[in-house]
Amino acid sequence: MTKEELANELGVSLKTLYNWEKEKPGLVKLINLGLTMEDQIDEAEKHLEKLKAIRDKATSSNKFKLK
Repeated sequence: MTKEELANELGVSLKTLYNWEKEKPGLVKLINLGLTMEDQIDEAEKHLEKLKAIRDKATSSNKFKLK
């Protein structure tokens, strides 16, 4: 995400975002951590769906029962 896209997402001007980087580095760090965590959650959800599909396929054959 570009800084311009981030500013739009946050509903602030690009100038405000640059000011935050100078004046409020802790706020910028929190925003970046939040964005990173959101990406990680999305990835985890994709992996979970794949694992559920594998489990469902394995249990549908009735050869082995997984808990």
